[in-house]
Amino acid sequence: MNSHLLQLRIWMEKHAVYPRSKLAVVTCYVLAIDVFLFALQQLSRTLGRSFGATLGGWVTFLSAVVIAFLLVLIVRRISGGLLWRLRNRLIVTYIFIGVIPFVLLVALSLGALYLFAGQFATYVATSRLDSAAAELKAITDASARGIASDLVSGRAPSAVTDSASADTQLSAWLNGTQLFIAPTDQRAIAIPNGITNGFSGLARDHGKVFLRAISRSSTAKGQLTVVGSRPLGTLLSTVAPDVGEVNVGELDQDGRLSQLLYSAGSVSPARRMLDVQISFGTHLETTEWRSGARGDDVAMGGGARLSKLYDHLFSALGPVGLAREVLLLIIAIVLGVFEVIAGYIGGQLTRTVTGSVAELYRATTFVNRGDFSHRIPITSSDQLAALAGSFNLMTESIQKLVIEQKEKQRLQNEISIAQEVQNQLFPKQVAQLTNLEVHGFCRPARSVSGDYYDFLPVGSDRLILAVGDVSGKGISAALLMATIHSAVRAYAIEGIPIFRQAEAVVAGEMISAKYESVMQGAEVSPGTMLSLLNHQLYHSTPLEKYATLFLGMYDSDARRLIYSNAGHLPPLLLGEDGSTCRLERGGTVVGLFDEVPYEEDTVQLRPGDIFLAYSDGVTEPENDFGEFGEERLISIVQENRDLPLARITEIVTSAVDDWIGAAEQPDDVTLVLARVR
Repeated sequence: MNSHLLQLRIWMEKHAVYPRSKLAVVTCYVLAIDVFLFALQQLSRTLGRSFGATLGGWVTFLSAVVIAFLLVLIVRRISGGLLWRLRNRLIVTYIFIGVIPFVLLVALSLGALYLFAGQFATYVATSRLDSAAAELKAITDASARGIASDLVSGRAPSAVTDSASADTQLSAWLNGTQLFIAPTDQRAIAIPNGITNGFSGLARDHGKVFLRAISRSSTAKGQLTVVGSRPLGTLLSTVAPDVGEVNVGELDQDGRLSQLLYSAGSVSPARRMLDVQISFGTHLETTEWRSGARGDDVAMGGGARLSKLYDHLFSALGPVGLAREVLLLIIAIVLGVFEVIAGYIGGQLTRTVTGSVAELYRATTFVNRGDFSHRIPITSSDQLAALAGSFNLMTESIQKLVIEQKEKQRLQNEISIAQEVQNQLFPKQVAQLTNLEVHGFCRPARSVSGDYYDFLPVGSDRLILAVGDVSGKGISAALLMATIHSAVRAYAIEGIPIFRQAEAVVAGEMISAKYESVMQGAEVSPGTMLSLLNHQLYHSTPLEKYATLFLGMYDSDARRLIYSNAGHLPPLLLGEDGSTCRLERGGTVVGLFDEVPYEEDTVQLRPGDIFLAYSDGVTEPENDFGEFGEERLISIVQENRDLPLARITEIVTSAVDDWIGAAEQPDDVTLVLARVR
């Protein structure tokens, strides 16, 4: 048994009919349930049991579900196999782009022609009614003038009947008194109350519809009123030969036909195969004869042949109409020929495109195996040939790109290492003085930063604060920053060796000495350190490389700060009383000019004062409202001066980020805070 099932599965897999998709598996389960219920139903019928009758609905429902699922699977199978080839896809594309729009256009044109023919049939029928109304109005006006003349001359009044139709009824009234009725065997038409002079149109009277006209005039003997009337049913018999079948019926409140009032004519036989029957319909405005109330509860409709409408439309053209028919036939034949030519050209283009794609697919198999020596043969000069040429150039460039990618990855790894090294240069743990707390923050605009800050304890009662900004960004700025970091730490902690013929510019005076000793870090002033650092950078870095640097030495015992500023944005001392002091004394940037003097200054700090140093990445970011600005920075720090310094830093950087918005951070953001206790 198992071997038979295995063989069946192998056969189904070989012929690609084994259910693998979820829909196929569900279809098999539903089919099995359907077969089981059907067998159970047949068994119940055989045994004469009644429970099988209740299974009929389920069997029908499950059979419909199985058929629907099978249709979906068949469509998937056919489309999957048919549309795998690009040629078949292009053919289907041509059908959707060329054939289907053409068919839709033809269908739209035929639909528009049908609607136009219906409107034209309506126009023919209503125009005949309008002509009859105008004719009846003319008869009524002529009769009114004749009767008025008879009254003036003393003759017996009579209607103008020579031009009137045999079915036309005329009634004349003078000052509300009936003068005569024509024909005499007809019932007199009452004078309406709500209808004005000059009326001509459809009127409803005693449940019937008439075409009526009224003419009022003043004579020497009083007000003359003449009313003309024609039954609508008789009138339709004159309209139907021009159209076909014409019906007039009464509509209910929902706009549906409730009663057929009149019917005339019939649709003529078709002259040719495409001579279809056109249906038309429209509302007729009627007037209640007694009250003058208007309504649209009467509709006219029917059917007409397209050939009859064509005869009406082109009857005045004569032979020209036949010539236009021939012209339209020629245009249709030409369009058909163009369609065949377009199909042939599309097939040839499809063959060209699919051939090129096949060559491209074959070439990709070589590339997939790592063989970049294969080249696609180029036999034409179109865009597909250009694509093949681009592919050949691509295979030549792939190996170079792989090498460049490896080199880029190596550089990225080195940048990551440089970033880790630079992060180690910033102070992690700062030995806080008894009356001074400090905090620093730096966020690079790129992987590495050119900004610099440091806190260097000198003994137990002094602390050097350093803040700087190196020109440029990236690796070169980071290397120069590391150089400055190392030099400042060496000068401050390990001391400065004073060699023979060494020169230093301190506080604006040149000091020359011939020493072979060491100036200890505690004895080094900020101005001396800047002078020596400037001399070192000037002789060891390119001319275009320089840095701004602020150095300050805080004396804890005296609460005094000795500083020198080498071109950096002036740090601020923010007092509790709202006062602001800028630390500007110093000189120009370091590394740009040699033998530059750097002046020093001393400021006395009070408990609660906040030292604020920053880089241009804090104040210079812009948005639509301008720069972030120094005033906004001072305001934020003053408002939060009682918070921990780390929290103040977070508030400032968050404000800068909000100011920048979604834009990229333009420069390194560095912030150094110190607060006197």
